[in-house]
Amino acid sequence: MSSERSAIILAAGLGTRMKSARPKVLHELLGRSLLGHVLRSVKSAGSSRRIVVVGAAADQVRAHLAEVDPEVDTVLQERQLGTGHAVRMAMEANPGLEGTVVVAFGDAPLLRAGSIAELVEVHEKTGNAVTVLTAVVEDPTGLGRIVRDGDGNVLRNVEHRDADAEELAIREINSGTMAFDAEVLRAQLSRLGSANDQGEEYLTDVIELARESGHSVGAYVVDDPTETLGCNDRSQLADLRRILQRRINTDLMRSGVTLEDPDTTWIDATAKVAPDVLVHPGVQLKGATAVDSGAEIGPDTTLTDTIVGAGAVVVRSHADQATIGEGAHVGPFAHLRPASKLAESAKVGAFVETKNVEIGAGAKANHLAYLGDATVGAKANIGCGVITANYDGLHKHRTEIGEAAFIGCDTVLVAPVSVGDGAYIGAGSTIVKDVEPGDLGVARARQAALQGWVARKRPGTVSDQAARRAKGEAGVSQA
Repeated sequence: MSSERSAIILAAGLGTRMKSARPKVLHELLGRSLLGHVLRSVKSAGSSRRIVVVGAAADQVRAHLAEVDPEVDTVLQERQLGTGHAVRMAMEANPGLEGTVVVAFGDAPLLRAGSIAELVEVHEKTGNAVTVLTAVVEDPTGLGRIVRDGDGNVLRNVEHRDADAEELAIREINSGTMAFDAEVLRAQLSRLGSANDQGEEYLTDVIELARESGHSVGAYVVDDPTETLGCNDRSQLADLRRILQRRINTDLMRSGVTLEDPDTTWIDATAKVAPDVLVHPGVQLKGATAVDSGAEIGPDTTLTDTIVGAGAVVVRSHADQATIGEGAHVGPFAHLRPASKLAESAKVGAFVETKNVEIGAGAKANHLAYLGDATVGAKANIGCGVITANYDGLHKHRTEIGEAAFIGCDTVLVAPVSVGDGAYIGAGSTIVKDVEPGDLGVARARQAALQGWVARKRPGTVSDQAARRAKGEAGVSQA
């Protein structure tokens, strides 16, 4: 027998019960599409060649595959005439397939790579022509049953709709994932018929056909029945999401991550969290987010494709495609937009928004500021209400703030402009020209006082009375 291992993933259906213009297999589940999860599992299990059968919305599926697994091959099933027909299309389009062929469904994202590897190992060690991945479930309604003989040998699969009363009582179900000897599979597919309730070619009929031809058929019973779950509608998608959430969170906690409230913590399968990270309730870590050891995240924080350095703290904030340096502090209520980069021990505080900005080591913008298209030098201080006015209505311009510069409150820096190292900007200034290192930049009108204005313009008001009392004028009520 050839040692080659391939996988055929069935992803031709639209999934009408999803009520979506997007094909079912492209709906997302904690960082990957349903199809993406299956592809990753079969690849990790050792399938060097992966073939996806596409049909409905084939262009969308192919475009997605080009992003997540460019090495995959696709085969078009123009008419959805059953699982057996789909696999036959794949085998006919790839006549050189040899060795073990694993067939799996593109809407079964919880199937672990380890279970597929075990299935293949059992299949090859026993010399089976067909090995079915099965599970024993509490409620097998709607699922294909595995029929065995008195000695426990697998005889056939019977679909729920075609089963009699005795077969309906069986609780061992076919997951839909099977391992085949390529030569046997090719031969038995040509014998498939469609004499069933659906009028389709069932791949599972290969089990009985292979036995009739004298080949051995076996099963590998997976320990965790949830691995066999598929997805037909958005309610089931939510169920799968919750199962995967618990699986991911359990694995993280066992690896040394503290999750204070796992039920409200959602971490994508694609995210990475190091040991000794503390995650508070209400946290979402999405995409390629990576959090280094000793960091503290949350509560109520969402990080997407964001890198968090060791010992950093992010509180009640949102970050997208940002980099938060070692020991930096973000939040509460900060918004780091794409290309925001905080160096070591930098601080971005309450109600600060950043975009395409580099904030140097030890620099701080503690509250109520907007920093866009800017470079902030190490140890610089950005006061409350500071704005880098980066957009002129047509183009973005950059602001350069030097090392240890001090930007006073309510300053507007009109880009392009630079503030030199160690320079100061007076509060309330609108800076339109460069400020040299060590200089003080001030751009505001001189203060004027119009004496007696309240007494003339607002006589008898509470303000007028307060002013009169402050001046000690006689006859003014102290109430």
